[in-house]
Amino acid sequence: MSNRHVDYVDDVLPGHGALPPRTWYAASSAASLSLNGSWRLRLSPTADAEDESFAAEGFDAGDWPEVRVPGHWVLQGDGAFGAPVYTNHLYPFPVDPPYVPTENPTGDHLRTFDLPDDWPGEAAGGGAVLRFDGVESCARVWLNGTDLGEFKGSRLPHEFAVGSLLKPTGNVLAVRVHQWSSGSYLEDQDQWWLPGIFRDVTLLHRPAGCVLDFFTHASYDHTTGLGTLRVDSDVDGRVIVPELGVDAATGEPVTVPVEPWTAETPRLYAGELVTEGERVPLRIGFRTVVLEDGLIKVNGVPVLFKGVNRHEWHPEHGRTLDLDTMRRDVALMKSHHVNAVRTSHYPPHPAFLDLCDEYGLWVIDECDLETHGFVEQDWRDNPVDDDRWTPALLDRAARMVERDKNHPSVVMWSLGNEAGTGRGLTAMAEWIRGRDPERLVHYEGDINCRDTDVYSRMYASHAEVEKIGKGLDGGTDRRRGLPFILCEYAHAMGNGPGGLADYQRLFETYDRLQGAFVWEWIDHGIADERYGYAYGGDFGEELHDGNFVCDGLLFPDRTPTPGLLEFKKVIEPVRIEVDGPAGTVRVGNRHDFRDLSHLVFAWSYQVDGETVETGSLSVPPLAAGESTEVKLPAPPVDAPGTESQWTVRALDADEREVAWGQGVSTPRPVPRPATGARPVHGAGLITLGPATFDPRTGELRTVGRIAVTAPRLDVWRAPTDNDAGASWQDDVRLGEQWRKLGLHRMRHRLDSVEATDDALTVRGRVAPAGRDLGLRTVYRWTSDGTALRLTVSVAPEGEWPVALPRLGVRFGLPEGASRVRWFGGGPGEAYPDTRQASALGLWHDDVDALQTPYVFPQENGARADVRWAEIGGLRIEGDPEFWFTARRWTTEQLDAATHRTDLVPGDTVWVNLDHAQQGIGSQSCGPGPLPRYQLVARAAEFAFTFTEVGGD
Repeated sequence: MSNRHVDYVDDVLPGHGALPPRTWYAASSAASLSLNGSWRLRLSPTADAEDESFAAEGFDAGDWPEVRVPGHWVLQGDGAFGAPVYTNHLYPFPVDPPYVPTENPTGDHLRTFDLPDDWPGEAAGGGAVLRFDGVESCARVWLNGTDLGEFKGSRLPHEFAVGSLLKPTGNVLAVRVHQWSSGSYLEDQDQWWLPGIFRDVTLLHRPAGCVLDFFTHASYDHTTGLGTLRVDSDVDGRVIVPELGVDAATGEPVTVPVEPWTAETPRLYAGELVTEGERVPLRIGFRTVVLEDGLIKVNGVPVLFKGVNRHEWHPEHGRTLDLDTMRRDVALMKSHHVNAVRTSHYPPHPAFLDLCDEYGLWVIDECDLETHGFVEQDWRDNPVDDDRWTPALLDRAARMVERDKNHPSVVMWSLGNEAGTGRGLTAMAEWIRGRDPERLVHYEGDINCRDTDVYSRMYASHAEVEKIGKGLDGGTDRRRGLPFILCEYAHAMGNGPGGLADYQRLFETYDRLQGAFVWEWIDHGIADERYGYAYGGDFGEELHDGNFVCDGLLFPDRTPTPGLLEFKKVIEPVRIEVDGPAGTVRVGNRHDFRDLSHLVFAWSYQVDGETVETGSLSVPPLAAGESTEVKLPAPPVDAPGTESQWTVRALDADEREVAWGQGVSTPRPVPRPATGARPVHGAGLITLGPATFDPRTGELRTVGRIAVTAPRLDVWRAPTDNDAGASWQDDVRLGEQWRKLGLHRMRHRLDSVEATDDALTVRGRVAPAGRDLGLRTVYRWTSDGTALRLTVSVAPEGEWPVALPRLGVRFGLPEGASRVRWFGGGPGEAYPDTRQASALGLWHDDVDALQTPYVFPQENGARADVRWAEIGGLRIEGDPEFWFTARRWTTEQLDAATHRTDLVPGDTVWVNLDHAQQGIGSQSCGPGPLPRYQLVARAAEFAFTFTEVGGD
């Protein structure tokens, strides 16, 4: 039997009772009242567990607990209101569209409010609208006991006419929110499932003669410098732009000289739309977006997207973001040279787009649509190819376009994400083009580009991207004539992503490649006192995808990761290439529009990492795309036997670094080997220069007064998320192959200890149990009486089917070793394919600060190109340069940890001196490291010199 009062939950239609969608604006002359704040909540286990009496006037909800609106109930109440659920693509309920389970958490919300004293009365005319900006996933609304209707479309606005229902005092707003509904089948985005009223609730007065809906058309002709403004309005009025001298009727085009809007120069003109009953502020950006010559052009110029995918996230409040947090996101993007955002996978809070207009970001605005879970049944019953669902799809498209159409930052509409293909998507594309032909249409799943204006892919390899850039990718004639973007690439999960610089070189080489969007902006860890940050499975979810939700360029608290710093360096808007021996600098302007007149350039000269002199560099204000070569001054000092280099920086008006480049002037001298001293047998020890050794094993015991846990060959690292790979990549998951081979449990065999006149030599073999392959090792110790030198020779035996994680030595120092100084790459971590942001210099830090606190612990903290390092009173010099890592736990402990809180400092500082490291890649979802970054097992020799020095 049908339960009529909840039939709407399973109905494929988007709802009833809501007003037609319209544009969103933050302010107007009309009165408004925020209904955010403390609401009463009653949570029921099913959609029909309670009747509707709570919506009636006079209902006493005084014993209901309170929750914060906007907010998600599962993130409030210390677990009393259920728990979050995380899945990548699996639906967390049986797939039987359009039905959802009877077990359907349902939150009855109540809010009582009075109208402000100055709220316009009936005599003023007009009415009022109640607006919900976001509710997950289905809501039914009553005001003062009257049923207003219900709606679906979680990240989209819905408005209801309520003017005749309002009272001066004691208004009762009741909202029943169901976690699951037919709409949930359309909202299978890779994120936490978090029910609730999570965006603003607002009461808007609508005066007689008020603005209903309007569409600002502001085009720019780059050949004449003229902009044409036309504001189409449902209600006649006037458009006033004082700065441009514009005072025109709505619907009337006006052409005037203007400065164009771009992401680099976000010029906005303040205006006003004035009708009989309302004045609405306008922020107008003149720009024209076209598909021309097979390229996306804005104002006549092809643009290169240096973008990120952005889910909305806060570690305590989920998808409820305040304006300050949104502004912080945009400011961080701009300061790290990000110029574009794909709003994955739904329209963001509309205030975010205001910030994109203001600060300057290209936006791909994506519809609230994903049906990824249907891939499990080969897309059978997929709603986007079922005509019954088309009204819901069109409703979602319309609510996105109408809400956001007046933002100059929005240059493309995206139909959604990972929803397969079907007639519903075609209907959406046709409707969008009919409503807004001035923007392009995007959808990655349309592989033949039938409905789209851009060929979009995810995680294509470097080789395939180059093939596409050359036009050798095949496909339909239409697709071959379209520009290409990677709407997702460089999966920023844990340590990484690797290979960014290699992708960027391709984007800058081939015109058809118009950039890419990193997945994604921020880790979705939930603040949790047990773990630091919780991820999938930490709340007892039956189905979950673990830490796959922690895959951002920011940690959950919005601290930049090394991946973001790498991305910033790779996409710098100015390229600085220093030729030290020639004494020249090539400067290239990589902006699409802006010249370099806003920047100044400075040089510094370093000797063995110490800056000895600085100066300014005269660089012409190059136009976008131009480059020039500038002469450096003569080297300021002559210091034979040292390494010297130039560093050149581009600085903005606030002296913030915009770009930098380095070049060696005189290369590093070859380190002198420490030889001459003889090993001496003593009472239970062998002494060689400043060091003592165990005579039986040949293991190092001390260097001067410093106790040492003996160095020995190390090839294991705690696999990164990218080493571990994705679940669907069983054939290439490197971490699994390493474990299968046994590299995490290598055994060390001692073959001989030989003391000769000039050296102590220890021979052995390192190999995994159960395998017939291994590494022959020779440790040769020499000394000049003061310094101790270790030369390591490694020769692989047998067939090695996979790359090594690392190749070097590991040793231990007492826990008091806390401060580190080094001359090499820094200040942050780097690996073979993530080292663009590593600058050569003198650096110092605490051992604890060398760690990168990934939400899921893994290999981290290596410093590249290290010439020498000092730690715990020991100085280590490399021949050649080496990778340096120091931490207060072993690699094995790091490997076993699953949360930050699992890592407990021990009484030893473990130091890795690596001759080589395996690259990082992006294989947590994309391709692995390129061949040149893979650590193939081959014969190698490397050396380190140890000297006792004063201090920590």
